[in-house]
Amino acid sequence: MQNKFKLVRVNKEFSPLPVVDESKFTINYKNQLNAAQYEAASALYGPHLIIAGAGTGKTRTLVFRVARLVEIGFPPDSILLLTFTRKAANEMMNRASLLLDKRCSKITGGTFHSFANSILRKYSKSIGLESGFTILDQGDSEDVINLIRAQLGLVSKEKRFPKKETLNKIFSLSVNTFKSIEEIILDEYPHFHKELEAILNIKRVFVEYKRKNNLLDYDDLLVYLKDFLIAQSPSAKNLLNSINFIMVDEYQDTNKLQSELVKALTIQKNNIMVVGDDAQSIYSFRGANFKNIMDFPSLFEGTKIIKLEENYRSTPEILSFANRITEQAIEKFDKELFTKLNPGSLPTIIAANTENLQSRFIVEKILELHEEGVPLKDIAVLFRSSFFSFDLEIELNKANIPFVKFGGMKFVEAAHIKDVLAFLRILSNPKDFISWFRVLLLHDGVGPKTAQKILDDIASSQIGIQLNPEHFSKNKVFEKVIPLFEMLYKLLQSKTSPTEKVQIIINYYSPLFKSKYDDFNKRKKDLDIFLNISENYRSLESLLSDMAIEPPVDSVVDLSEESKETDFVTLSTIHSAKGLEWNSVFIIHAVDGFFPMSRFGEDLDSIEEERRLMYVAATRAKQNLIITYPMNIFDREAGTTLSKPSRFISTIEDEYYENWLLEE
Repeated sequence: MQNKFKLVRVNKEFSPLPVVDESKFTINYKNQLNAAQYEAASALYGPHLIIAGAGTGKTRTLVFRVARLVEIGFPPDSILLLTFTRKAANEMMNRASLLLDKRCSKITGGTFHSFANSILRKYSKSIGLESGFTILDQGDSEDVINLIRAQLGLVSKEKRFPKKETLNKIFSLSVNTFKSIEEIILDEYPHFHKELEAILNIKRVFVEYKRKNNLLDYDDLLVYLKDFLIAQSPSAKNLLNSINFIMVDEYQDTNKLQSELVKALTIQKNNIMVVGDDAQSIYSFRGANFKNIMDFPSLFEGTKIIKLEENYRSTPEILSFANRITEQAIEKFDKELFTKLNPGSLPTIIAANTENLQSRFIVEKILELHEEGVPLKDIAVLFRSSFFSFDLEIELNKANIPFVKFGGMKFVEAAHIKDVLAFLRILSNPKDFISWFRVLLLHDGVGPKTAQKILDDIASSQIGIQLNPEHFSKNKVFEKVIPLFEMLYKLLQSKTSPTEKVQIIINYYSPLFKSKYDDFNKRKKDLDIFLNISENYRSLESLLSDMAIEPPVDSVVDLSEESKETDFVTLSTIHSAKGLEWNSVFIIHAVDGFFPMSRFGEDLDSIEEERRLMYVAATRAKQNLIITYPMNIFDREAGTTLSKPSRFISTIEDEYYENWLLEE
């Protein structure tokens, strides 16, 4: 008797398992990928965690997987690719299209927020939203918060209250990390804890204002989408059923909210592949949660872990050094980067007597590398924090070496450094009215009109720093700034060094500084760095002259396409350098207390993130890795202090690097 029925094996999502005949594929996947990449690209059902070490070709692997899924016959729009930038999503879709054909451009790809926006508009009725909702960008959100502050009577000269930018940051961090507003204030802004009730009230009014006016901010997009999926309405089920495969790039950078959204997307089908590197999780200050990637296998039962360990960027010596940085990590996925590239030279650790000697050595070494044929644009100087490069910027300017700085600000662009420079410029030129205006407005009770009256009297020589303030006519306008004139008058009369002048100004500026900046705790270290820089000068004029020199290449982003080939050295924070690579990389100021930062104390999570930051920095280098640190650092309270190298490099066996002491 002939069978009337045919049995077809299905996976747990009830999708027929496809018969994959690789001989019929346009692309020979096995030949074009290494074994681990091929395993990841050919993975189909169930949860997969791809641990992609630095320089191991994770983008290439994702691109090949997209092409392969399309070749198997899955509808392109049933493949969802979530990335952190639109550029990354577009690049992957374009590369997949070039690899296979235009079907790959039809996959659903984009950022978490762009995907959420499209879904919320499509299913707005089911969600209870009007489809024409307006999205508030960061500036819009801050303006609404400022309006609410004013309406609630919380803008006052008498009482310190968080600025609109600070409030928006607190609210956003709370939503993205699932931490309470009180917890964030205690951790980041303890000086505002007494204002907690008022801050919570602003948040309540802000939420109500958005709801009433059909407004969503960036965070709302993800919250509404997550809630919509979890509610499991027929519309939500329909959406989830239409997605066969989900891929998430840079998973180590996801925050708690994004992690919950990824979980919600897998309620019906569990075909989730996340790609990332636990050793490159460095964005906790933005809310990224290291635990997301570490806990993925326990959150998604049956997770298959695939490790990409063959590196295509760096020499074996650089990789061995980088592996030693991460092997001491407390929590990690074990992996050992390796390469088939030719051997090179050992990384170098150089101890310099002073910060300025460190800077002058780097300038000399850059010129030497350039002479050997390394283009300036293939050389980078990386640092933990923006202010570590201030001294180096001055030396690069002196040597006429063009540079562009990424992450943080150029030295003279930091607002609080501009403030201190304004005091110094007045000492150098008592008729510098622009600096006068900046300094006067720092003082409580001095607005533009009062400042202008004072400037008029300085211009007519009725008052000035050359005159003893005791002889000024008693006037309410001047009462608020008499201490300023007294301080400047004494400084002008004294024969103190530039460093002593800077110290006296910082002492005077300190209460104004704390009043002006909500995040003064984070900015304080910049003032110490400025004191360090002033140590290199014997005259105020030479200090101010060097501060005023503009770099030869000032704003590369504004240059035309043709002129973007201008050769320049890259100065960058390590955070801004992630994902990039250079022939030669310097990591500067690798000092314990600065890298890792002393403010982290014994906070293990923060110390471990600093370790990962050092790993990211080291793995940017292709041929040359040079790490430097100054042995004598000026500390404002303790005077000059002896320093020791970062704990992340001092524990590495000396067979993995060369050690040098730099002397004059």
